[in-house]
Amino acid sequence: MSKFPSIKQLHYLVVLHETRHFGEAAKRCFVSQSTLSSGIQKLEDTVGCQLIERDSKTLVFTSLGEDVVARSREILSRSRDLMELSQCVGDATQGKLRVGCIPTIAPFLLSDLVQEINTKYPNLSLLLREDTTTNLLAALHNGEMDVLVLAMPVEIGGMRCRIVGKDAFKMVMSREQASQVRVPIRYADLPDESVYLLEREHCLTEHAVSACRLTSKEKINPFSATSLHTLVQMVANGLGTTFIPQMAIDHGLLSNQNLVIVDPPGQAAYREIGLVWRPTSSRIRTFQLLADIVEGIL
Repeated sequence: MSKFPSIKQLHYLVVLHETRHFGEAAKRCFVSQSTLSSGIQKLEDTVGCQLIERDSKTLVFTSLGEDVVARSREILSRSRDLMELSQCVGDATQGKLRVGCIPTIAPFLLSDLVQEINTKYPNLSLLLREDTTTNLLAALHNGEMDVLVLAMPVEIGGMRCRIVGKDAFKMVMSREQASQVRVPIRYADLPDESVYLLEREHCLTEHAVSACRLTSKEKINPFSATSLHTLVQMVANGLGTTFIPQMAIDHGLLSNQNLVIVDPPGQAAYREIGLVWRPTSSRIRTFQLLADIVEGIL
C-alpha cells in the first residue's frame, strides 16, 4: 500500500462514530461539515472499502467500519503517547495529566491529591474526571485518559496497575438499630432486606459484599442508592445498615449523623486502591510519582 490514512481522518471517523451525526462531529472537530465529510470520503478511498452507509437522515457503520473505528482508537492513543514522549522527555513533573477516579474515591482523595501536586510539582497540571469504572477503563483504552485511580480487584485487561493502599470497610447503622443487635455483628441477626447498597454500576457494592462476606441475599434490600451520601441518609433515618469505606468516614461523611460504626463480620474487610495506566504510555515515571503521592495520602 503506497497511501496511508492520516491521523486527522481517523480522528474524524472516531468522533463521527461517537456522535452519529455529521454536524455534531464537525463541531467537535472544529471543522466544517463538508471538510469532515470529505475527510471520511478520502479515508474510504484510501482503504478501498465503504465504512459508512449514508442517506439523507441516518448513517450506519458497516462491519468493516466498526473494525476500522476500533483500530483507529488504538492508533490515536499511540499517537498521543508519542506526543507526550516528545513533550515531557527528561521531566516527569511537567505537562498536563488526565486523571480519572471513581465516585466512591474521588470526593475523599482528589482535593488532597491536587494540593499535594500543586505544592510538590507546580508545573504538573491535573485534569480530573469522575466516572464509573467501566467508563473510565474505556476512556483509558481509547486514549482519552492517562491514568486512573480505581478500587481493586477489577478486570483491567492488559493495563498496568500499582496498588497504593488499602481502604477498610465499616458497617454503619442508626443508634436505635445498633441497640437491637449484638456485637460482634452477625448477618443472621439482621432483619431481611436491611442491608442497603449502591447501584451495581458502582464497584464498591461488589467489593463490599465480597470483602465483608455477605452471602445472604435475603438480607439485601432491593432498593439501590446512587451515592454514598444517599446511603448515609437512609441509614441515618433508621432504614437499615450499609457498608462505608474508611476514607469516606475520615473525610467527615458521617459528621453530625446519629450513627454507630461497627466492624463487619469475619476478618478485616477492605478494598485495595490502585493506579491503572496503558502499558504503551511513555509517562510511567509521572505515574510512579503520582502513585507515591496517593500512597502517602492513603
